[in-house]
Amino acid sequence: MRRIGTFLLVMPITIAVMAGVAFLNYKNELGRQRDAVSRGSLIAYLDIGPIEYADSGAGIPLLSIHGAGGGFDQGLALAADLVGGGFRVIAPSRFGYLRTPVPRDPSPAAQGDAHAALLSTLKIPKAVVVGVSAGARSAVQLTLRHPDRVAGLILIVPALYSPSSPVAIHVGRGSKFAFWAVSAGGDFAWWAAENIAPSALIRFVGVRPALLAAAPQAERVRVMSFVRSVEPLSLRFAGINIDSAPELHELPLEKITAPTIIISARDDLFNTLPAAELTADRIPDARLVVYDTGGHLLVGRLQQVRLAVRTFLVAAGVIPPSDL
Repeated sequence: MRRIGTFLLVMPITIAVMAGVAFLNYKNELGRQRDAVSRGSLIAYLDIGPIEYADSGAGIPLLSIHGAGGGFDQGLALAADLVGGGFRVIAPSRFGYLRTPVPRDPSPAAQGDAHAALLSTLKIPKAVVVGVSAGARSAVQLTLRHPDRVAGLILIVPALYSPSSPVAIHVGRGSKFAFWAVSAGGDFAWWAAENIAPSALIRFVGVRPALLAAAPQAERVRVMSFVRSVEPLSLRFAGINIDSAPELHELPLEKITAPTIIISARDDLFNTLPAAELTADRIPDARLVVYDTGGHLLVGRLQQVRLAVRTFLVAAGVIPPSDL
């Protein structure tokens, strides 16, 4: 009986200590993440309102437009991973992300106009435009509405319009928890899932956990870094909310004159392939690259993507062959 009593006394204390340690770790990590996103960016004051952006590197201007859950920090990382060096990367935080507020009109068209205004403010007449996932929407609008500003259009796993097979998050048991964490804007819930059930978040960002488990260590690190980059979730929630209800509709893609490349994967759990195929079919002379595997984050495909993109830019006359 004495042993049982001791156990019943020690167990709650142990649980309380473990919970305290976990919460302290969470607070410390969240503090580091908040500090990280508070540095490395600037604010441009445009007619539509303030737009946060990063301006990094030297060379041909490249506008890197992040997807859902992102911000300027994700835009910088995506440009480095998917395109490579030799560019002056302009990476805005889209509406509702980090220090960019939600304007009265948060539509992709308005965001496209904001991209053009940012380039004007920075005195950049023309840029290569990269739109990843939900960022493809405003990239396309920029290209349609301000064609003279786009030297080349690169759409990667584009979350664009497809009438018969729309882009959608794969819903499963694990994804429901991730949905709840996002809907609540909960920093702690997302952090806890990173540590307790990372496979749920891996699936939530469009990658099959089994694919990632079989990938090289560097790829596993990259994907988990992407998952962690969603934090602080509370500073990105307003933007995620906009991206979750895009009201997509058919656009006059046949009017796009910029050289275009579109990249997707058959096993993308966001189902971007039908939209990629439709977009490539509608944009004159667009090049479509499809991988059998890779998921939404193109796991194991970075070198191939980078080569495809840079080969495209050489063919478009944007960069010299020596930059391949």
